[in-house]
This record gives sequence, structure tokens and C-alpha cells, in this order.
Amino acid sequence: MRSHALSLLADAGHNLSDVLALGAAWLAEILSRRSPSRNFTYGLRRSSILAALGNAVALLVVTGGIMWEAVLRLIHPHPVAGVAVMVVAGIGIAVNGVTAMLFASGGKTDLNLHGAFLHMASDALMSLAVVAGGGLILMTGWLRIDPVICLVVSLSIIVATWSLLRDSLDMALDRVPRGINAAQVDAFLRTLPGVCDLHDLHIWPISTTETALTVHLVRSASENGHAPDGLLNRAAHELRERFGIVHPTFQIETLSDADHCILADARTV
Repeated sequence: MRSHALSLLADAGHNLSDVLALGAAWLAEILSRRSPSRNFTYGLRRSSILAALGNAVALLVVTGGIMWEAVLRLIHPHPVAGVAVMVVAGIGIAVNGVTAMLFASGGKTDLNLHGAFLHMASDALMSLAVVAGGGLILMTGWLRIDPVICLVVSLSIIVATWSLLRDSLDMALDRVPRGINAAQVDAFLRTLPGVCDLHDLHIWPISTTETALTVHLVRSASENGHAPDGLLNRAAHELRERFGIVHPTFQIETLSDADHCILADARTV
């Protein structure tokens, strides 16, 4: 790199991560649309989760390497081409700024577009910090400004990426999605007509946008274990509307069935 500026490298790495993330998201979107097969009964919907997890891990590893180099530069300063830093980072401001404006209008009504707008706007601000660093190097000649800015930008990337890593790892481990309260789902299911108990309730993400549920619903003896007409359709509709659960599966049991069900113990999976 002709400028020898780590702050510029960190900023470029952040912008590159955006491109890679968009590419991985695009590929995962294509894969997630594949129809289920005998071996992949949910299709390849989980590829979106793996793409997010892979992006987060790769970005943190690369950022960690850049931060290590920045620490070495703090100890042993290296000449930096301040003008080149300002010019290249200035181009980054223009690109990210224009991209952010493209998302600005749609972001007023669409939460996803709003998130994209904020991301691009933050990238533009990071590039602005790098431009300021290049100017300070030209004015003061203090070479340690470059690794200091590099560390600041890298820490900002880690902070922004940490939630992505946490959420994607949670999804990969089948954690109940953060927007769903499992206790509220349990309570709702118990209000269904004729349901006196339930067990083996599982809620997990099958993609970054879809959630599945399985549960054994126990009916009272007077109901003979049969669900009344429309009960399951109503339950599925309410789960979708209230909790965003789009793939529910119910197993109806009588009290005697529940007593002998090997999955009745909450510790059994």
C-alpha cells in the first residue's frame, strides 16, 4: 500500500466487509430459496445464518490483525503519505455518502433500508475521520496519529460487528430469536380451547427471517385428544401474527398419552 497508512487500510477493510457481506447475503438469499429435498427437509434456509456468522468471524479476524500491526506502528512509527490518505479516504466519503442518500428516502418507512442508511452513513463518518488524520499528519508530522486512528476505526468495527456475531451465533445454536418471548408463547398456547397442558416446546430460527416451533399440546380427557375444527389453523395464524412464527408443528395428545410421552420431561430433547 503506497500510502503506508494503517487507518486507511482499516477503513478500506470496513468498506470491503460491506461488499463481502452484501455478496454473502445475496448468495445466501439464492440458496435459501431452494426447495426442500429428502436430505435437506428445510431447504437451505440456514445458509443465511451461516453467511452472517462467517462474515462476522472473518471481519473480526482481519480487524484483529490490523490492530496488531497498529500496536507495532505505535512502538515503531512508519512514514505515511498524508495527501494520499486524504484523497483515497475522500473518495470513500463520496461513495458511502451517495449510497447512504440512495437509502435515505426508503429508510423512512422500511426498517431494513433505514439500517442500511445508518450503516453507510457511519462508513462515511469513519472515512472522514481518516481524512482528518491525514491532515493532522501533514500539519504536525506526528506519525503515531495513523495507528491511533487505525485503532479507533478498528474498535468501532468490532463494536458494530459484535452484535452480528452474537446474534448469528445464537441462531446457529438454535436460540429462541430475541424478538420472541418464549414464556408468552407458552402462555398463549395454554389458552387454546381444550388445552390443559403442553410440553416439548421448541422455538428456533430456520433462517435469519423465519422461525419454527414444535410443541405437544395435551387435551383434556373429555376431548378425547381430538382438536376441534379450526383450532390448529387458528393457533398457526395467531403464532404468525403475534410472534412472527411462520412454521409451527403441533402434536395433539391425551392426558394418558402425555403420561407416557418420553419427551414430557423438560430436560429431554
